[in-house]
Amino acid sequence: MAKPPATLPVRVSLRLDLASGGRIGPGKVALLEAIATAGSISGAARLLGMSYPRAWNLVAALDAALGVAVVTRAPGGARGGGAALTAAGAALIARYRGLEAAAQELAGPPPPRTKATRPA
Repeated sequence: MAKPPATLPVRVSLRLDLASGGRIGPGKVALLEAIATAGSISGAARLLGMSYPRAWNLVAALDAALGVAVVTRAPGGARGGGAALTAAGAALIARYRGLEAAAQELAGPPPPRTKATRPA
């Protein structure tokens, strides 16, 4: 019988439960990162393959849970709209990714990514 490995490769995924009752996990953080990349909530939704109303609702849930806006919004129209992270939104990403990295370091190296393993 084969000896089990000293450490089992695991990929860490965090969910933060806030005192406000809100939750922050990999999906909401990925949405904020996509907004920073795309420059709009609709563009971020397209990048992530989610509906615009779902993306809008997740941003609103983050704002409510934190008590501050994580994204500034400019209405669309002839000139287009857009969205950008606020300082609070950028800080949230940095803090979450820092906690995630620290937890992954404690857990050991993650398993290699496969087609079945989607990034969080």
